[in-house]
Amino acid sequence: MSSSSAPTSFVLPDLHLVTPFTGSFNPHYPEAAAESSEWINSYRVLSDKKRAFFLQGGSELLCAHAYPYADYERFRTTCDFVNLLFTVDEISDDQNEKGAHETGLTFYNSMKDLTYDDGTTLCKMTKEFTARLLKHCGPLTYRRFIKHCNDYIEAVAHEADLREHGIVLDLDSYITLRRENSAVRFCFGLAGYALGIDLPDEVVEHPAFMAMHLSTVDMVCWSNDLYSYNMEQAMGHTTNNVMTVLMRHKGLDLQGAADYVGVYFKGLIDTFLEAKRTLPSWGAKIDQEVALYAMAMENWVIGNLNWSFETQRYFGHARQEIKRTRIVHLNPRRVQEPSDDEE
Repeated sequence: MSSSSAPTSFVLPDLHLVTPFTGSFNPHYPEAAAESSEWINSYRVLSDKKRAFFLQGGSELLCAHAYPYADYERFRTTCDFVNLLFTVDEISDDQNEKGAHETGLTFYNSMKDLTYDDGTTLCKMTKEFTARLLKHCGPLTYRRFIKHCNDYIEAVAHEADLREHGIVLDLDSYITLRRENSAVRFCFGLAGYALGIDLPDEVVEHPAFMAMHLSTVDMVCWSNDLYSYNMEQAMGHTTNNVMTVLMRHKGLDLQGAADYVGVYFKGLIDTFLEAKRTLPSWGAKIDQEVALYAMAMENWVIGNLNWSFETQRYFGHARQEIKRTRIVHLNPRRVQEPSDDEE
């Protein structure tokens, strides 16, 4: 495609319109978010440029939408976790596979073993978070959480390798990788902690529950890719985005890829609702906890949609106008700057 015929804008599908979930907001946001933000910024792990972008993203605001039911202490801990994730993600984005894997191992080992110490600031931050988490986290939830952490760091390293070599995965392979490298499954793993419940493995591994889990994880991943595409294409980071995958492997243009995301998202909603309808009973107590967990999945989906148009991370100062019109004008490609490692 010549530059003269390259698209300059695209129209977002209306994901809010097809989402039947009701959003909410954590009342502890002002105080807990300020504490968490002060905590993460006190370490100065990121460069000034990255820290400014990080603060603009509003990760604590995302938590307020995604975990509206959490009490003060648990909510503060979820804010710390998502701030940690954004930090790891920003560090890894500038690293090759080896560097991203080393960063991930520090994160994983520090979370799995509070006696671990490799002398890094990331290690210290992660252990402080984990100590707070363990005060109220059930053993089954914690074990699954650590498993998701391992899956996440392996996927992030794989993503770095793909980025280094300019490889765009096929759709099925991408969906599998994106569930992990997005950290969305990882974040969903905090729902049990935030709710104060510890679901047994037989529930979490049941096909209907797993269908609910994966469909809502995919809703968050696909909507994030849709909303972040403009920002990523301007930075030259498009290989890890479903829009690029669809254009490359489905032969779609930019608008066709956006439309495809809208149709696929509606299918994920239908999958979730059908799986929820077919859940078996595990007894009154477990059934009540499963209902709470289902609500937590829904909170993440609608909360992420709402947050995407409140934060400046994806759409900047134009976010309210884009929410109203759904028209995204492509930003010009930025001049590549040296990474922090090269400065």
